Amino acid sequence: MSFRKDYIDYKETVDYSNPDFGNGLDFSGKSETEIQNLFSEILAIGMKGLCFSLYEDGQKPGDIITEEQVRRRMKIIAPYTKWVRSFSCTEGNEFIPKIAREYGIKTLVGAWLGNDPEVNEKEIEGLIQLSKEGYVDIAAVGNEVMYRKDLTEDELLEFINRVKEAIPESIPVGYVDAYYEFTIKPRITEACDVILTNCYPYWEGSIIDYSLVHMKGMYHQAKNVAKGKPVIITETGWPSKGESFKDSHPSSENALKYFINTQLWSQQEDIDIFYFSSFDESWKVGAEGEVGAYWGLWDKNEKLKF
Repeated sequence: MSFRKDYIDYKETVDYSNPDFGNGLDFSGKSETEIQNLFSEILAIGMKGLCFSLYEDGQKPGDIITEEQVRRRMKIIAPYTKWVRSFSCTEGNEFIPKIAREYGIKTLVGAWLGNDPEVNEKEIEGLIQLSKEGYVDIAAVGNEVMYRKDLTEDELLEFINRVKEAIPESIPVGYVDAYYEFTIKPRITEACDVILTNCYPYWEGSIIDYSLVHMKGMYHQAKNVAKGKPVIITETGWPSKGESFKDSHPSSENALKYFINTQLWSQQEDIDIFYFSSFDESWKVGAEGEVGAYWGLWDKNEKLKF
């Protein structure tokens, strides 16, 4: 069961003999303690980007979140990331880029678009205002709207162009979706200044041993149609608990391995990645099943899991 099951239909055939598609570290000879120590070392070096998890246990989208809560969580993650990604510009999400600035963290700020015109208008206006106030380094107009089929291409393009015309030209504007959407939606790809792609080997049933090469294939599929534009992986991660999906199995060990390989590739090849996610969020079980609540590096009580 997965709302991402359609990803399976768009799996790219990867040439595993290509040296650019390495499988990452060989963990076969490493103990659990050695893997945990390596995780700690890499985390201390710092990530390029991290998706901000806003909601505490018992909260969900639609709840109004306080500035104090955002500030507390930002303080926890600030030592470990250079960028932070937010998903909305309302209901307390607007505090995320403002507080990130206080910590010297750059921001990828998203307007959450769906099938409610009133909400969409508030989100777009919020993104424009935050951009004009200087809190946005990259503006994301929508997240997986094409995947969910909440808007038509023309409607999304209208929002993208509206934001581009309204905010300072120095701020790149993009749209976030699964990697394959940029292949099959060329007009959207053309409209974006930057390609913002979600890449989840887990949701394509990848075994952990080939998860890195699988994710690289996703990235390169988006890059091949980007026509030289920057490509940023806006979400990728591996859950530490929950139901398996085909050959993808959640566990603390697999989550550690995936994080390590992802971050080493990001550092070695200078690939911009926003890891998903900062904190476990219980509300996500509604969309993804039990596994949805266990994507964080920190647990729902804001304690580092590994």
